[in-house]
Amino acid sequence: MSAATPPPAATNGAAHGNGEADAHESWLYNGLAKLYDPIFARVFYPRASRTIRALGIGQGHEVLELGVGTGLSLEAYPESCRVLGIDYSDAMLAQAHKKVRKKSLSHVSLRQMDAQDLSLPTGRFDFVMAFHIVTVVPDHERLMREAMRVCKPGGLITVINHFRDERGLVPRLEVKLDRTLRRLGWTTMTQRELLDPHGLEVLSVKKDWPQSLFTTIVLRNPA
Repeated sequence: MSAATPPPAATNGAAHGNGEADAHESWLYNGLAKLYDPIFARVFYPRASRTIRALGIGQGHEVLELGVGTGLSLEAYPESCRVLGIDYSDAMLAQAHKKVRKKSLSHVSLRQMDAQDLSLPTGRFDFVMAFHIVTVVPDHERLMREAMRVCKPGGLITVINHFRDERGLVPRLEVKLDRTLRRLGWTTMTQRELLDPHGLEVLSVKKDWPQSLFTTIVLRNPA
C-alpha cells in the first residue's frame, strides 16, 4: 500500500496566511504521532468501536474513514467489509501502516489524501466515518460535501466530535480560545453549524454519558 500523491499546495496551511495551522501540519498531528495512541487510545477507541459495531457493517460493505490518523479505530471493523482510511499527515499514516501490517488487517487499505478534496468516485461507499476530524480541517462544509458525494445515496455518514454548546459559560470561553486553538490545528463549532448547511437526515445524536465531551451523530445521505 503506497501513499497517493498529496493534493495541491493550495489546500495546505501555508495558503491561510493568518497564522492558523492545518491539522496535518500542526505540532499535535506530526510531533506527537508516535505518542498519539498511548495518549488517546483509551479515550477514543472504545467509543469508535461501539459506534462501528452498532452500524451493522457487514459482508461486502465499502467503508471510508476520513482522517484515519494512526489507524486507532481500524481493528474495530469486521473483516467482511473493505475499509479505506485516508489522512493528509505523513507522520500519522506511517503509524497507521505499521498497525495494518502488525495486525494483518488485510481488509484495510490506506492512502494519503485531503478529506476536503477526495480523489474518489462519487457514490462509492456504504459508510463514511468522520471521527474527530470536522474541527481540524480548514473548511468543514467542504469536508461534509465531499463525504456526501462519495457516500452512496441512502448510505450512512457518522461523525464523532466535540461540539460547543450554544449557551453557558463554557461555550463563551471556547469562543474566546478559538484563535489559540486554530494555531494548534483545530477549532470549535456547534452541531447546528455542522449540520444545517447540508440537509442530512439525522438518525441519532448521543453521548456515552451526559457530561461526555464527545457526541456521536449518525446521518443518512439523501437518496
